[in-house]
Parts: sequence; C-alpha cells; structure tokens
Amino acid sequence: MNLSLAKRVSALTPSTTLAITAKAKEMKAQGIDVIGLGAGEPDFNTPQHIIQAAYESLIEGQTKYTPSGGTAQLKEAVINKFKQDQNLTYKPSEIIVTSGAKHALYTLFQVLLNEGDEVIIPTPYWVSYPEQVKLAGGTPVIVEGRQENSYKITPEQLSESITDKTKAVIINSPSNPTGMIYSSEELKAIGQVCLEKNILIVSDEIYEKLVYDGNSHTSIAELSEELKEQTIIINGVSKSHSMTGWRIGYAAGNETIIKAMTNLASHSTSNPTTTSQYGAVAAYMGDQQPVEDMRKSFEDRLNIVFDKLNNIPGFDCIKPQGAFYLFPNVKEAARLTGFENVDIFVQALLEEAKVAVIPGSGFGSEDNIRLSYATSLDSMEQAIERIHEFVVKNSQ
Repeated sequence: MNLSLAKRVSALTPSTTLAITAKAKEMKAQGIDVIGLGAGEPDFNTPQHIIQAAYESLIEGQTKYTPSGGTAQLKEAVINKFKQDQNLTYKPSEIIVTSGAKHALYTLFQVLLNEGDEVIIPTPYWVSYPEQVKLAGGTPVIVEGRQENSYKITPEQLSESITDKTKAVIINSPSNPTGMIYSSEELKAIGQVCLEKNILIVSDEIYEKLVYDGNSHTSIAELSEELKEQTIIINGVSKSHSMTGWRIGYAAGNETIIKAMTNLASHSTSNPTTTSQYGAVAAYMGDQQPVEDMRKSFEDRLNIVFDKLNNIPGFDCIKPQGAFYLFPNVKEAARLTGFENVDIFVQALLEEAKVAVIPGSGFGSEDNIRLSYATSLDSMEQAIERIHEFVVKNSQ
C-alpha cells in the first residue's frame, strides 16, 4: 500500500497559531492558569434573533439540500447588504454563498490559478493566504507592508512586484493581524495600478463592521465601476455577527468567476449548511443593534488596554483602526529579555508568564506578536500585567 502524501499537502506550512493554542490548552488541562489571547473570533454569542430564525427553519423542515451557490433568499439579503452599505449593485449570478469566507477564498484560488501563476500577498498577512495559493498551484509573492507605513503596501511596491505571471493581489482591510485600514485614497492608487496591469483584486472585507475611533471602512469596489469589475469581494457573517461556527461566507464579482466557483462547490461541499443560511438571512435582514453593541465593546476594550500594552518596555504598537487584534513589534523586548528571537520570546511568555499570544512569524512578520482583545477586559488587563512583569523581571 502506497501511503505517500500528495506534494501539495506536504508543502503546507504548519500553523504556528494552532501549535501555541494546543500548548495552551494542554497547560490548562493540567490546571495551570493560562490566559489565552489567540482568539480569532468574537467572545459574544450569536444574537438571539439569528438563533431563533435558524431554529424555526429546522422546525419548518428546512433541512434539505439547497442550490450549491446558496439560497435565492440569502443571495438577495447579501445583495441588499451591498446596496445599503456600499451602494454596490450585484445580480444573483454574481454572488456565491460558501461554507465560510475561508472556503470562498479557497474556491476562488482553485478556479483562478494555473501552475506558476503569482498572487501578491502583503505582509503581515492572514496565515491561510499563502497556503491556499500554494494549494491551487500558484506562487505567493510576498510584499512587505512596512511598520512606518502602518503595515500597508504602497502603489509603488505593488507595481514593482507585478510580473507577466501575476494574476491577483489580496487586500485585507481592516487587516488581520494589524487592524489597519486602507484609506479611499490609498485604495484608489492601488486600484489604478491593478487596472493598468490588468490584475484581479481580491478584497477580503470580513472585518468591515469592526472599525473604531471614527474610522470607516471603504471597499475598493465602490470607488469606480472599473474597479468593481476588477474586484472579487470576500465577506461573511462570522466576525460581524459573531457566527464563526455557522460557516457562512460569500464572494461577489465577475459572473464567469462566480459560476466557476459554484461549479467547483457543487463537487466539494454540495451546498452551505441549510440552517446556517436561514440564520444568515436573519443576520442581514434583522436587527443590527447587536452588531453595533459588539463593535462598541471592542472599541472600549481597545481604548482601555492600548496604552497599557504600549507601556511595556520594548513594545512598539500602532493603534489598530479595526478588527480585534493588537500587533506590537516586540523585537526590542525579546532583546531586552535575552531571547534570540520573538518566537522563543513567545514560548517563554507561555511557559513562565502563562500568557498565550501568537508569534508574528505565522503572519510573515517575525518581529511582532498578535494579541486578540476578543476576550474579557479583565483577562486582557491581567495578561498585559503578566507580560509587563515578565519583561521587567527578565530584562538584562
């Protein structure tokens, strides 16, 4: 029996996030008081009216297959959302509902990329972008979003990175892990490069509703009709409505691409979970106050803990504008405490200070760590106190 694995799987990079999370869980199981700041999901339950809508769909017998690209009702809810939020107009044939936004991205790259096609991925990046591109036979081209530019790439960097093999660029705004937002002016300049070079824009907008301190989210697709035609928007209800486990995402854009994605989905997932689709309709068509309440809670937490984090010796953090992550540069803190690199610093934080954070190396930024404030304010403040004490105690 030949048990050798496919090369595409063997080439995947193990998740540093999962490794740290697994270690933290193991310590907790041993009764150790570990504070975990690795969460990539809101610490709120799904709003009650969404749960009720899903429950009623089950009682009414809505438990069968749906169309592979999502129900007509949910597509209309998504179309209404685009019209209301960004004044964007889409047809149902330009929408596919998927089993989470991650699956939308995965399916997009599968239908878009041929062997050797390049996708430009700014750092810091969400951990799955490069891996999904590689799984589709593509080549990730990593472009550094520098700290002095708030971890965002410039039009000049983008232009210099484009080759005759470039198929697409990924823009994630607000960003995981930095929380940074591209302004309308920045998006226009980046979009102009994409139009001139004829490369697809993949706009990951999953954190669009979580913006703070007067900042606002702009979709690059809303800036002009030309940019809309050049863009595939990726979004979902996971972060905005605290529905991570429901697994409902979607893509919107070019009809030919969406049709290909739908055909592929019909051979992989058959359809997004029926009950979850009814919940997602309620999420978009029902009361939006829970979305605002959650956003305000995250904003309050951010404004309470940000200065405390930045006061830790060797920590240098730009205040995030959205999402629910802090992404400080801790290279100096690692040096002060005598650790060779940030990954080792993170391990020591877990083992000695009993605080679990995610090393930035998993996001393409070796000098940073990611902390999630999608956890209680009390836990966040305790964790920052522990980190502060750890750095002061171990400074040489």
